[in-house]
Amino acid sequence: MKIITWNCNMAFRKKAKFILAYKPDILIVPECECPEKLMFDGDHMMPKDMLWYGTNQHKGLGVFSYSDYTFKLMDCHNPDFKNILPISVSGGKIDFTLFAIWANNPQDKDGQYVTQIWKAIHYYQNLLSENTILIGDFNSNTIWDKPRRQGNHSTLVEKLATKKIFSTYHTFFKQDQGKEKHPTLYMYRHENKPYHLDYCFVSEDFIRVLDKVEVGDYLDWTMYSDHKPLIITFNL
Repeated sequence: MKIITWNCNMAFRKKAKFILAYKPDILIVPECECPEKLMFDGDHMMPKDMLWYGTNQHKGLGVFSYSDYTFKLMDCHNPDFKNILPISVSGGKIDFTLFAIWANNPQDKDGQYVTQIWKAIHYYQNLLSENTILIGDFNSNTIWDKPRRQGNHSTLVEKLATKKIFSTYHTFFKQDQGKEKHPTLYMYRHENKPYHLDYCFVSEDFIRVLDKVEVGDYLDWTMYSDHKPLIITFNL
């Protein structure tokens, strides 16, 4: 199973063919336009199933299946956390819970980025067990920790670890949080402003079958987005 997250920086319909060349089974796309505006070029680009959530028709969170997997937004979804979507995934080789994430909620006075995820994992903590994937644009990194804020990036990672949920990137490359060698965002598309903001955290059962983790290259992707794709392959 190959799962990819890529913040497309809007206008996904014009860029889909570039990420679909990597043949994802499941694709998570922050900053994706609504389905009514998604006119793909060619039948081969049409997903077998999709789920979209957002209040801005030009800029929401899209989840696409290019395999037998199908999606259902869980009834427990709390819109207060906006683009953190608990999704029941079924129909493939394994059923699991997917949290598709685009941490961006300017209306929350407590913080619009990692605070959203921190609140969500407590609200949905009963879902954080086996067969769980959290993936997307977290808009956070340990380098920006505010020590007095409980819900910073480091405490988020620690809380997920208590549930035996770990970052695929950091596990595969044996790297520490905040010291990533592969940026997933170049701010304003400037090569001298690299950050690692996109993640895929998975439960221990997925870690055991983790095969490969890849991050898109700056030169290959900068013409399309400030973010680079994060590509995770499992032996499933």
